[in-house]
Amino acid sequence: MTEVTAPVPSRVVLNHADIDRALTRIAHEILEANKGSQDLVLLGIPRRGYPLAVRLADKIASADPSVNASAIVGQLDVTMFRDDLSHQPARPPYPTRLPLSGIDNKVVVLIDDVLYSGRTIRAALDAIIDLGRPRIVRLAVLVDRGHRELPIRADHVGKNLPTSSSEKVRVHLEEIDSVDGRPINEVVIEAGA
Repeated sequence: MTEVTAPVPSRVVLNHADIDRALTRIAHEILEANKGSQDLVLLGIPRRGYPLAVRLADKIASADPSVNASAIVGQLDVTMFRDDLSHQPARPPYPTRLPLSGIDNKVVVLIDDVLYSGRTIRAALDAIIDLGRPRIVRLAVLVDRGHRELPIRADHVGKNLPTSSSEKVRVHLEEIDSVDGRPINEVVIEAGA
């Protein structure tokens, strides 16, 4: 006899339009905090931080036509800098790609999908130190769900989302995710066990 598992109860907390509005707001906040686009570099943390960084770069370029969106975006893999590798399922590292201008003396904005314990961002800071010396490092996240284990705070947040530690926050982005072959853009909270 085959055991059937019940679907996990979940609720959508950000839909496609909500994500787009949040990213537009974050892009304008980044420009305002930086007093323009001078020396700006966006580094997305794989997996979902990178497509968010690309979207943010496009929004920044729309607001400031002097910006070449592809020239300010990079990807920062933090896998080998994590302090919890033995506690996480194995995953292949993604390539780190910096913009041609590098990160030395730049305003680097780390981009991630969900800020939770702070451990991924701590690893990202270690990775950045290995690559250069930015003038400033800021953090932008689509969702801040709380439950920090380290003293890390986001400078730009799409949505603060109080959750219990047993709940899971899932970000689905069309660049990576699909349901029945259709791209999907949403943030979902799944009930814990």
